[in-house]
Amino acid sequence: QVQVLESGGGLVQAGGSLRLSCAASGRILSINTMGWYRQASGGRRDLAAIITSSGTTTYADSVKGRFTISRDNVKNTVYLQMNSLKPEDTAVYYCNYRDETKLIGYWGQGSQVTVSS
Repeated sequence: QVQVLESGGGLVQAGGSLRLSCAASGRILSINTMGWYRQASGGRRDLAAIITSSGTTTYADSVKGRFTISRDNVKNTVYLQMNSLKPEDTAVYYCNYRDETKLIGYWGQGSQVTVSS
């Protein structure tokens, strides 16, 4: 079993920055993917940014150039630096840990990010 704990989020004005952190604990395997998905009110949960244990990153087109994902494999922690935030970035951001050997994913509880115009 894996536990996923998020921190960060909050309220910021458009153009501002926020940083999200997510730590995974428990039965952590070396081959995994961690990252962030987001869900706006009434919408579906979509990928924002993910990073593999080898450092390969994937970003949604809407966040490219503004968000940066990074990770610390020793701490099993992933970070999402969000710059130049827009009101349309407002959503609940969910951290996901995915075991790429067993193809099982675990979710965090979600962090609210609100960007005011």
